Amino acid sequence: MFRTLRETVTVIKESDPAAPNTLSALVNYPGLHALLFHRVHHWMHTHGLRFFARWGSQCARFLTGIEIHPGAVIGRRFFIDHGMGVVIGETTIIGDDVTLFQGVTLGGTGKETGKRHPTLHDGVTVGVDASVLGAIIVGARSKVGGGAVVVKEVPPDCTVVGIPARVVVSRAPSQGVAQGASADAAPAAPLAKKAEEGVQPVAIPSVTTTVLGSDRLPHEVLPDPIYDEVAELTRRIKALEERLGA
Repeated sequence: MFRTLRETVTVIKESDPAAPNTLSALVNYPGLHALLFHRVHHWMHTHGLRFFARWGSQCARFLTGIEIHPGAVIGRRFFIDHGMGVVIGETTIIGDDVTLFQGVTLGGTGKETGKRHPTLHDGVTVGVDASVLGAIIVGARSKVGGGAVVVKEVPPDCTVVGIPARVVVSRAPSQGVAQGASADAAPAAPLAKKAEEGVQPVAIPSVTTTVLGSDRLPHEVLPDPIYDEVAELTRRIKALEERLGA
């Protein structure tokens, strides 16, 4: 528990400039409080005290605005920034060094049984108000743009945006930066297997690849695939009109 506290405080101080010192990170970050509560509730859940674990998680939700089911498995250095409205379902599995922003839902798609919530590999970032739904995998180091709804598996080292979410940037180490791939272009590896799966290269529009290839999630420069398609159709229509006029 103390290791979890120390690591999470370090992540908060490194990730958020609004946390000037350790005391501020300890007192002013409900994501940290929710995680500490969850560690206790998860222990209770796995030791047969499921009613009390669930009741405790609802108390933690009342105090922090963050709902984490006691059955969820969460790795190290997990950071929930701001946190209000975050919901994490029962069979969710989260790797190490994962960041969620406010309003994120890691949920199911219906009344399925068994594994019905997502798995987030190491280093994943999920932007504000995004939803990752179903027993799908988000590959290591991938990023989910704000407001996206992810319902298909995401390969490693990708950025996805939109409803439903589509891969707009791929950063597979052997292929550089690419854009426009399908969200189901390649399967993600299981947590136990850290090897990266290949992602097919595609054409690159003019995007600030050095920014998109960084560790942060730069919402201000995320591409909009729908806008790009409409702009391309508009350009082609204009070209055809000019040819007809000639």
